[in-house]
Amino acid sequence: MADKALGLLGLMRRASAIEIGVDNASDALRAGRAKLLLISCDAADNARRKLEHLSVGRRALTIPLSYTREELADCLGVSGCSAAAVTDIGFANALMKELAAADPERYAEAAQEIAKRCEKAARRKKETAARKGMKRNDKRRTEEWA
Repeated sequence: MADKALGLLGLMRRASAIEIGVDNASDALRAGRAKLLLISCDAADNARRKLEHLSVGRRALTIPLSYTREELADCLGVSGCSAAAVTDIGFANALMKELAAADPERYAEAAQEIAKRCEKAARRKKETAARKGMKRNDKRRTEEWA
């Protein structure tokens, strides 16, 4: 199960749905694009405090991973990565499902929260698409055309 989670992180990298590194993750948090903040188990205390401080009051969930920096770096194809921010809610949901399947007592609550947010985002997208179909084209007929 854990290998699927690491493979999913590599897939996110190829899809540009993840910001890798402390600086990029903090930029994604500030911009409001981060849905899920991932921190490795052996991240530096300064980096951990910085990211946790930035995530307070924002909509991103902070998840301490059981993977080391080297394991994250290997699956993401970078050298030394202690943090990452997932910017796509669908990928965040899939990752949390895999992590919860591997370690339910640690990740189950966060997986439920992300699933709820993913469902809400899908509902909003569907409602927006329905409203778009109801709009007029902003072309008004005048009396001469009638």
